[in-house]
Amino acid sequence: MAPMARKIFPTPEDAEAAFYDAFERCDLAAMLAVWASEDNIICVHPQGPRLTGMEAIRASWAEIFAGGPNFKLKVSEARMHHGQTLAVRTVYETMVVPGEQQSSPVLATNVYLLTPGGWRIIMHHASSTPPGTTSEEQGVARILH
Repeated sequence: MAPMARKIFPTPEDAEAAFYDAFERCDLAAMLAVWASEDNIICVHPQGPRLTGMEAIRASWAEIFAGGPNFKLKVSEARMHHGQTLAVRTVYETMVVPGEQQSSPVLATNVYLLTPGGWRIIMHHASSTPPGTTSEEQGVARILH
């Protein structure tokens, strides 16, 4: 049986949608399919160390996904810088666990690279934010200067 071909993501938005879909479904294979096949890919989870390379990143997501999909993930306030071969997106990630108080949002920066196989993520860096920092929490629309 031939190995399954990796999906091609024609835009950074497509790669990001696949990343967050895999995250919410706790689908390790789908998550790893979004990452570039580069030795120097990087992932930093909130309050975690810098993880470099596919093996370290695979192990971290496997641990995160071990409990299964028991949450909803809301992604908001996406901002993007997009070049010909590199795209940087920042978003707020909010996990909602049924029956629990909504967690404070996490600020994430995702960097995508255009590869011969389409757009792939090369860095995910997420960090905690203080409560009340998103426009939704403030009840106002954000205006960029």
